[in-house]
Amino acid sequence: MQVALVHELLTMRGGAERTLKVLADMFPEAPIYTLLYDERKLGDWFPKERVRTSRLQKYAWISKNHHLYLRRFSKAVESFDFSGFDLVISSSSAFVHGIKTKPGTKHICYVHSPARYLWDRTHDVLEQAKNRLLGFLPYTYLTHVMCMLRKWDASVADRPDVLIAASNEVKRRIELYWRRESEVIYPPVEVADFALSEAKRGDSYIIVSTLVPYKRIELAIEACNKLKRNLKIIGDGPYRKKLEKIAGPTIEFLGYQKHDVLVSELQNAKAFIFPGEEDFGIAPVEAMACGTPVIAYGKGGALETVVGGETGIFFKEPTSDSLAKAIEEFEGREFDAKKCRERVELFSRKRFEEGILRLRYQRPTNNNQNRSDQ
Repeated sequence: MQVALVHELLTMRGGAERTLKVLADMFPEAPIYTLLYDERKLGDWFPKERVRTSRLQKYAWISKNHHLYLRRFSKAVESFDFSGFDLVISSSSAFVHGIKTKPGTKHICYVHSPARYLWDRTHDVLEQAKNRLLGFLPYTYLTHVMCMLRKWDASVADRPDVLIAASNEVKRRIELYWRRESEVIYPPVEVADFALSEAKRGDSYIIVSTLVPYKRIELAIEACNKLKRNLKIIGDGPYRKKLEKIAGPTIEFLGYQKHDVLVSELQNAKAFIFPGEEDFGIAPVEAMACGTPVIAYGKGGALETVVGGETGIFFKEPTSDSLAKAIEEFEGREFDAKKCRERVELFSRKRFEEGILRLRYQRPTNNNQNRSDQ
């Protein structure tokens, strides 16, 4: 069986890229198609000789702001040729569910989420555009482009033979926006690589995340500034400089860290703070694998991974004050590291691999018999 893998952007490390890494390990001969590729950041996970990029790659040197190419992404994913493959597995957060395949080729799409900025976060994106220099120009441009892309996104949603949702929250949005059924298979967590530690904890809270606006890292910074609590932030991203400007003396930015350092920091942390609304969220699960409880915003994927009162607690409002109250509440409770560890077995890599291999051998539906002509 000839297999190909597809992923939107290989330009930074995140949960979606970790899922793709597992798929790449499962199918070691499969080439990986992507719109843009940064070998410096991801070459150790996805070697250059295995990656096949779109025609947009030749423009990547112009700017690291991928939104400049936004209107071109849909046509770029449709230009990939999968005629020589029996099975294509796409890992989609925005566009690659819309690839074109022949009727004899089975397409399994693992959906991290329908594009959030095209659907439920559109107004946030447009509001940010308004606040830029000459804001009416990017606002007008993005309004037009997003309208065009929403129509395309909905029209190509029937192309995959099988849709896999990363969580029940994603399954709900697939039904809402695409009017399609999907099966939930949680993203793979390398549980064995995160050892349980019952050693005495340090006095720092921790975040592991890409530093982008929708992660809401600023809520944790503001809360820890107010309470004068130590907070370590592991990860990097375009929002780092803005976050550093609002950080007080108790906030420490560690940047990207190797796995052994990451595990050590998680094992030593008082608790993991998860301030954003995510579709799933692999990092909190990795923290719980180390026996570390989680303080999470009570919406989205966190409700499927964290057990309130047993493996962590939730804060109700997306504000720093609400998070600060949750931190103070957390400090008045005790949590069992073993219960945190037991919880994460539900999200193991083994379960993920079994689910993917089972679907691999299922017959395609008649859902997209003419999809190559769409």
